[in-house]
Formats: sequence, C-alpha cells, structure tokens
Amino acid sequence: MIDVIAATTPRRSNAVLAAFSGPCLPLAAFGVALPVTLPEFYATHVGLELGVVAAVFMAVRLIDIVFDPFIGWGMDRTRTRLGRYRPWMALATPILMLSAFMMFVVVQPGAGAAYLFAWLLVLYLGFSIGTLGQLGWASVLAPQYDQRSRVFGWWQVFNIIGVILILILPTVVVQTGIGDYADGVRIMGWAILIALPVTMGLAMFAVPEPVNAGAAPHGGPRAYLDLFKRPAVRKLLFADLLLGVAPGITGSLLFFFFGQIKGYGHTEASLFMLLYFLAGLVGAPFWAWLATRIGKDKALAVASLVFAAFYIGATLVPGGSFALTAVVMFIAGLPYAAGLFLLRAMMADVGDEVRLETGVDRTGLMFSILSATTKIGHVVALIPYLVLQVVGFQAIAPAGGNSAMSLMTLQILFILVPGLLLAAAALVLRKYPLTPERHDRIRLELEARDGVAKA
Repeated sequence: MIDVIAATTPRRSNAVLAAFSGPCLPLAAFGVALPVTLPEFYATHVGLELGVVAAVFMAVRLIDIVFDPFIGWGMDRTRTRLGRYRPWMALATPILMLSAFMMFVVVQPGAGAAYLFAWLLVLYLGFSIGTLGQLGWASVLAPQYDQRSRVFGWWQVFNIIGVILILILPTVVVQTGIGDYADGVRIMGWAILIALPVTMGLAMFAVPEPVNAGAAPHGGPRAYLDLFKRPAVRKLLFADLLLGVAPGITGSLLFFFFGQIKGYGHTEASLFMLLYFLAGLVGAPFWAWLATRIGKDKALAVASLVFAAFYIGATLVPGGSFALTAVVMFIAGLPYAAGLFLLRAMMADVGDEVRLETGVDRTGLMFSILSATTKIGHVVALIPYLVLQVVGFQAIAPAGGNSAMSLMTLQILFILVPGLLLAAAALVLRKYPLTPERHDRIRLELEARDGVAKA
C-alpha cells in the first residue's frame, strides 16, 4: 500500500478520502472535549475549582508542547513497510482508548487534581501522536496545490462531523431520559472507545501512504529552529495561534455566557454550539472552492474577517428568543472551518519548499510546530478561567447571581477578545510569500528531481 510521489500521482477518489478521514471522528471528539467539555465537566460535575482546572489543563498543555517536536522528529526518521505515518497512528490508538476510559467513563465526583493531571497527560500524548500522524499522511496523499486543499477539506468535514456527533450525545441522553449530563459525558467516552479502532483500522487497510522519493536523512535538532527563519512559517504559526485562541475562548466560556448572560439552559447552549459547528460543515466546501480561485492565503484572510464580523454580531443579539439565537449562531459558524484546514494545507505546501531547497523531508517536524502553536492557543484560551476567578465569578451562580463586574468581564472575554483575534489573523497573512504559482513551480522541480532519483 506504499507508493512513491511523482508527477503521475492519481487524483484520490472520494471513497479513499472518506476512509482516510474516518479517524477524524474520534480525534475530533477529543478535540472538542479537551477545550470545551472536559474543563466544564471537571469544574461542575467532578467538583474541582475553576482555577485548579485551568491550572492543570495549562500545565499539561505546556508539557505536551514539548512532546511535539520529538514526535515530529521521530516520524521524519521512520521507515517501515507500512509507511512513515501509519505506524504512529496505530500506536496512538490504544493510548487514546485507555485515556478516554479513565477521563470520561470511570472518573467519579471528588477525583483530585493529580488524577486529572496524570490522565490528561496520557490523553494529550496519544492525541498528539494521532493528529500529527494523520496530518503528515494527508500532506503526502495528494501533493498538488489544489488537490491538497481537497484532501484537507475532506479532513475538516469529517472533523466537524465528529464534533457534531459527539456534541449530540449528551443532549440526546438528557432529552430521552437515559441519564443526566454527566451520564452523557460518560457515553461520549464509550463512543470514542468504539470508534477509535474501527476508523483507524479502516484507514490503515484502505488508504495508501505515498513516500517522498529521494529525501535525505533528517537534519537534526537544528532543523527545528531553522524553520522559524522562514517568513511563510512565521506567518502561518502566528495566524494559527490567533485562530486557535479565538474559538478556544468561545468554547471554554460558552456554557457560562449563554447560561448567565443570555439565560439559556445547558441543553440549549449545547444546541447553539451544535449549530455553530454544523455551519462550519456547510461552509467548508465554499472556503475550499475560494482557495482554488484566489489562493489559500487570501481565502483564509477573507474568512477570518468574515468570521470576526459574524461572531461579534451573533453574540450581541439579545437573549430570549431561542430561534433567533440559533439562526445567528449558525451564521457565525459558517467561516469556522476555513482556518483549520487551510492552515494545514498551507504548511504542507511550505514543506514542499523546504524539501526542494534542503533535500530533507521535514513534514512531521513542520506539523509538530504547527501543532505546538495550536496547543499554545488552547493554553491561552484557558486564561479567562483565571481572570474570572480573580473577579469573583462562580461557575455555579450563587443565589443572588454573580456580580455585575464579573458578568461584564465574562462578556468582554467572550465577545470582544475573540473578535479582535480573528480580525488580527487576516492582517498577519498579508504579503504571504508562497503563492499558488510559486508552489506549482516547486512541485514541477520536485517531480523532475524525484523522477531522476527514482530512475
């Protein structure tokens, strides 16, 4: 199932891309649970203080960031009959299954910070291995500029489907009377446990993994720092940081904002978030199409500005009308997916430039630094928890409600800060150097050189 990238690389069928994207379903479930579900669950149902939850998540994230370059370095040096990235995804599967069982299923009220820290660290290790492996695999599955957008577009669609499915579960559990919200989170864990081996197995056996021909051995630890000298890499990392912090803040504060500012219940807030992600699924094909017309960088800049305007407008709509809030939250989510898949496709493009200039395939390393900025964004997105604790905000509102100052702080953190960050991402992408025309020339030179090496 291993082939070599060349000028004759076939256009991947929809069936192959669907099988490849299947692992996104459980990985996306982790992706939404880590910044949204688990912090709130451990604060309100397990019983840890907001500040403790924020501190533990931030500490583990910072440790996890250190893992990524070593994982990327290891992937770049991997040579097996299965390929470079598939063995790593196979390794991630049991790690993620065990951590899901401990974090979602068996945890009980009263579990301490040490329990959360230990199993969260294991979960993040498996999550890093799984996501980096899949991103590296995606970058070699279709190397052409527009086809790469298509691969990452499928990747993002399945990510959003995974998010939607996992968000539905707790609401279904509550509404059908199967159990309460805590039971819904535990069922969420079981769903992840079942989906992981099924989707990973299908991808491993149904999808080929091309390898880059003629790549030299890895350049060593210095290669990690050398990548930061590239303007395209710096722009992508900064944009990824901004686009990670903004929705991270939204996710971490969503239940508090809609509950204590807008007056909606937990189930209604979950439905708003579901519509928000569903809109991302609907909007993703448009942003992929726009990227083929004006380039990935310009499409992402447009999406970021639209996202900022839609988001601020939606959050300023007064509460009291579920239907109106549902509509504006759907509209706000239409640009949500653009940054997630376009940034990764753009980093894969930069990887081609690096391989042409250096003769070294550093795909794993490059995705590891992009993953690191995403995680830094998630760490920063938890700072509002600490800010709210300083101003006296309580996750479970006291009898008289939270103070006016703490509620105003919540609104500023939820509305203004994400909107400004989204708009700033568009400015960062100005004068992005790797144009579609430049990448086409890079691919032609790579294919000519790889063809000679293969011959």
